[in-house]
Amino acid sequence: MKSLKRGNVAMNRIEFYRVSEAYGEFSNFAPFAIEIDGVRWPTSEHFFQAQKFVDRDRAEAIRQVASPMVAARMGRSRNHPIRADWESIKNDTMYRAVLAKFRQHAPLQELLLATGDAEIVEHTPNDSYWADGGDGRGLNMLGKILMRVRADLREQSENTMRRG
Repeated sequence: MKSLKRGNVAMNRIEFYRVSEAYGEFSNFAPFAIEIDGVRWPTSEHFFQAQKFVDRDRAEAIRQVASPMVAARMGRSRNHPIRADWESIKNDTMYRAVLAKFRQHAPLQELLLATGDAEIVEHTPNDSYWADGGDGRGLNMLGKILMRVRADLREQSENTMRRG
């Protein structure tokens, strides 16, 4: 397993984007496999992109590709129709993928919990829905999901400690 990178938390805000940089583990492109419903996915990106399609052959093709970048390209391609309900389920699908990733990799869970109450922001001008759009005007949905997963994991840990 690769070593976990810790950057500086400036003003209680953590920005991430590239896998090779501080907190790059938070990226869906980070090389941490997840298992959902008995199926192993190379990355959370693979899982997320595959869920856009009703066509199970298309989803399986995405699961099989070697890199998350190729999985992302395949998922963004409109050569194949995406599911009609995608816009209404995409946030829940992302949450499911991110939760699986942090539950299934203890060092990642520790890293996420160690961020305390810091705001987590995917910082890039390349995306204004999942990220901050580079100027802070984006929705930062991935950052919000990471913070929700952090809160859920913290609550789960506290409940376990109370019972034990």
